[in-house]
Amino acid sequence: MAVEPGGDRAGMRAVGFDPGLADTGYAALAADGGVLAVLGTGVIRTRPREPLEVRLEELFEGAQAVLARLVPDLLVVEDIFSVPAVPRTAILMGYARAVLCLAGRRQRIPIVTVAPAEVKRAVTASGAASKAQVARAMQTLLGLPALPRPSHVADALALAFTGLSRARGLARRPASAAR
Repeated sequence: MAVEPGGDRAGMRAVGFDPGLADTGYAALAADGGVLAVLGTGVIRTRPREPLEVRLEELFEGAQAVLARLVPDLLVVEDIFSVPAVPRTAILMGYARAVLCLAGRRQRIPIVTVAPAEVKRAVTASGAASKAQVARAMQTLLGLPALPRPSHVADALALAFTGLSRARGLARRPASAAR
C-alpha cells in the first residue's frame, strides 16, 4: 500500500520489524512535527528446537502483541535479500517476513517494505554501511544515550525511521533537539 507524502505529521507512529526466524527485532518511533521519539524496542524470539510451523506461530503472536501495544500508523518491514552462499537464510527470512506482513494486515496497518540498501542510505548516506554504522547513526539521529542493542533493534529503528521519512518527509532532527 502506498503512503501519501506530506499532510499532518502530528502523532504518526511507525513500527519497524527486522525479520528473522530466530530473532526478530522491532522498534516503534513517533513523529511529531519532525521530532522523533522512541516508543519501544525489543526482540521477538522463537524457540530453535520447535518445528517451523510452531516458530512461525510464535512470531505471529509476538508481532500481533507488539502491534496491539504500540498501535502504529505504519508497519515497515525489511525486504528480502539473499546471499548466494546461504540461500536457506533468504527462505527462512521470507517466512518470517510473510508472518509479520500478515500480522500487520490483520490489524489493518499499512505496510511498507524497504530494501536494506535504502535503509542504510537513509540513515548513513551509504547503501553499503555496516551494522555498526547503522547503530551509530540511529544513536545520533534519535539522540539516544547509548548504541541501540542488539543489532536487530538498531536495524528495526532504522527501518521505522526510513518508513517515517519516506511517508512524511521528516527532517533529521533528534528527539533531544526539542528539549
